[in-house]
Amino acid sequence: MLTGLRDRTPAMVEALGELVASESPSADVGALRRCADVTADLARRLLGFEADRLERGGRPHLRWSRGAPRVLLLGHFDTVWPAGSVAARPFAVRDGVATGPGAFDMKAGIVQGLFALAALGAPDGVALLLTSDEEIGAPTSRGLIEESARGLDAVLLLEPSADGALKVARKGSARYDVAVRGRAAHAGLEPERGVNALVELAAHVLGVAALADPAAGTTVTPAVAAAGTTTNTVPAAAHFSVDARAWTTGELERVDGAVRGLAPIAAGAALEVAGGIDRPPLERSASTVLFARAQAHAAALGLDPLEGAEVGGGSDGNLTAALGVPTLDGLGAVGGGAHAEDEHVVVDRMPERAALVAALVAELTGGSS
Repeated sequence: MLTGLRDRTPAMVEALGELVASESPSADVGALRRCADVTADLARRLLGFEADRLERGGRPHLRWSRGAPRVLLLGHFDTVWPAGSVAARPFAVRDGVATGPGAFDMKAGIVQGLFALAALGAPDGVALLLTSDEEIGAPTSRGLIEESARGLDAVLLLEPSADGALKVARKGSARYDVAVRGRAAHAGLEPERGVNALVELAAHVLGVAALADPAAGTTVTPAVAAAGTTTNTVPAAAHFSVDARAWTTGELERVDGAVRGLAPIAAGAALEVAGGIDRPPLERSASTVLFARAQAHAAALGLDPLEGAEVGGGSDGNLTAALGVPTLDGLGAVGGGAHAEDEHVVVDRMPERAALVAALVAELTGGSS
């Protein structure tokens, strides 16, 4: 299996170049449709059958499956890079390293997943779902992901690795916008008639920041704030946003209760809190068994020992783990620079990771690798 995939490394690189050249910023639905076409054509050539094109909220998503799925390979083809980025930094391969916008996060993972399935002969019992809105929080694909994953034996994420390590845990996240209403007044003539929304905001910003628990790894970050209209007016309105992340559901719920329970301090002020828990954590217990299997397969393939990493950022794997489905993340590219101009993929690790995915799929579906 590994030898055959190594022989196909040039084809994998060519496929990666095709996907990178097809820009797919999350906000550009037209570009996403074009990238979906390129991806579907690549899969047709490798797997021999058509994708199901699934529209959700005016966005294109792609799914391939044969038979009743037991395993889901999950990824996304949208990127954070705006249109024109590829013209500025086109796909290139130098000294065994592939570069280009979206190459690492996560078009190499898509290529590796497709070549893994092709190496297995496009087997029954596995589905591949590629979405177009992961980078903006999966607003249209969340239900599709949950529908596709519910009741399966495993979900394998083709997201990039963490310096080669698989991602065995991810923090959950919550986001809030806190609006403060006060009362305007002339700041020089009669400020006492006003209710200063900015002062009210400042008190709550400090209180919210204090909800963080560094020992537990819980972060609570006031991020964006605005208030007032002119310097000589007591501000009548203000608002601030909050980003919270935690390793456990219990910690996220603690923060959620505290933020939702904020109460006015100044007489005459009013608060309104919007938002809530966005993605539950991918707790380590969700990946333990699959990670052990991956380690065993890596050893059998003669690969370097696999490490596991806990990371603060979320992925669609958070959603599948919350369903109680065993979930293993970070099976995609080895490289670095996600969302940065030095984004890159180590080419000779592509067939290795494809072979690892193929071995896991074969075991989980009762096939042979």
